[in-house]
Amino acid sequence: MTAEERDDTTMPEIDPNMPPVASGDAVAVGDQPERLDQVVEVTDAGPCRKHVKVTIERTEIDKMFEEKYREIGRSRDMQMRGFRPGKAPRSILVRRYQKEVSAEIKQQVLMASLQQLAEEAKISPLSAPDINPDKIEIPAEGPMLYEFDVEVRPEFDLPEYKGLKLRRPVHTFTDAEINREKNRLLEEDGQVVPKENGECELDDMVVADIHVRYKDQTINELKDIEFRVDKRLALTDGVAENFVNQIAGAKIDEKRNIAIKLSDGLQNSVLRGQTVDAEFTIKDIKTYRLPEWTPDLFKDFGVGDAAELDELIRSALERRLDYTQRQEARKQILDMINDSASLELPPDLLRKQSTRTLQRRIMEMKNAGLPEDQIRGRLAVLQQDVMRSTALLLKEHFVLQKIAEVENIEITDEDIDEEIERLADQSGESARKVRTQMERENLIESLAADLVEKRALDLVLSLAEYEDYELNPEQSEQPIASMGASAVPESALDAPAPADETETGTTPTTP
Repeated sequence: MTAEERDDTTMPEIDPNMPPVASGDAVAVGDQPERLDQVVEVTDAGPCRKHVKVTIERTEIDKMFEEKYREIGRSRDMQMRGFRPGKAPRSILVRRYQKEVSAEIKQQVLMASLQQLAEEAKISPLSAPDINPDKIEIPAEGPMLYEFDVEVRPEFDLPEYKGLKLRRPVHTFTDAEINREKNRLLEEDGQVVPKENGECELDDMVVADIHVRYKDQTINELKDIEFRVDKRLALTDGVAENFVNQIAGAKIDEKRNIAIKLSDGLQNSVLRGQTVDAEFTIKDIKTYRLPEWTPDLFKDFGVGDAAELDELIRSALERRLDYTQRQEARKQILDMINDSASLELPPDLLRKQSTRTLQRRIMEMKNAGLPEDQIRGRLAVLQQDVMRSTALLLKEHFVLQKIAEVENIEITDEDIDEEIERLADQSGESARKVRTQMERENLIESLAADLVEKRALDLVLSLAEYEDYELNPEQSEQPIASMGASAVPESALDAPAPADETETGTTPTTP
């Protein structure tokens, strides 16, 4: 069972700040009851949400109170004025310790009840249930009652996933593609120097001033922004598609107009999802001066010569192609699910799950061997419309998790250890360092979930029939450079629409 599955099938702990019996000379409560006589009612409370009502019969609770006061009364450390140790009447003990004992037993009963509920109820929580222990009380008589809402996995029927007919992109990597990847490997050991011919090309480092306009209205001025020239450029709130084609050949002091599609999740409602014009004024162009390949440098990359290096790079590129193929297959499988069942995900769930789902995608990209700069670029694009990207990633997750459940696919701690070892070998770090970093960033659960989904997808793909087609690099998901700047200032407030879209014809206010 994976860490992810443990989260989905075990109810969270009750507030650890709930007070234990610690007043006076009272002793701690004993073990939790083995089993409670409780009735559970589960009803729908909306998409991916259940309302749970639990009624706990009194018998076991009364036994716990009786045992607790018996322990307190028999304690040799118990001292009450007027009574020998262990001889104080129960009524006196109740009067003195009732508040503390009730709080401790309530915590025990809730913990035992939730654990029993997790084991017996057919619900799969996605997050902590909405429980406030302070509002739950053990009544003087009759059953104890509590209820809560909890977010759960969506319910849907899997279509037939065995023997699917899938389109699969294939590609044979050229010497030019391998050489470009070799150059990128050398960049960490190279120097950034002024470019002699002074024209922007792929992989150059450029400094520019950026003047952003929307329908002839200036909305931002960015100064001395540095970025890498790649096929796409991601700002924090927008993406320039075909970026390299728009800026290639530009010289210092030359201006280029670049179209930037703003995020659908932009806070500014006027500009949300719009395309703005960004005038790039080139101020500096630099390139990498790469070192020569030497025996020591080959050794640093774990190879003996150029032929072994080419084979290493080809393997890395093929692993990325495998990632592309798997992503394409996931999209096709998800389309089939959407055709047969509606997977409605409420906004509250998407907001709460956004961080975890993006962590899963990071793990997938790392496992595929994508360079860190490409991971940052793709993540920047995903974060621009986090609700939409989270919905897509969550749906893929639910589908593959359900296939894993049907096929009894499980991940062990040994599987996680092996994957961490593989990631460590891939990054050149020690396994201990990789594990420590992943634990610090809360990525172990994402790694476990990724392994479950990978095996589920492997099963589907092993049983599929394929129609191969050549992957056109210009049509595939393009490499993305990122820069930490926004086309729209963070301080911008919603502004009235431009003059040609207003009833009054007045000039709009600059955000």
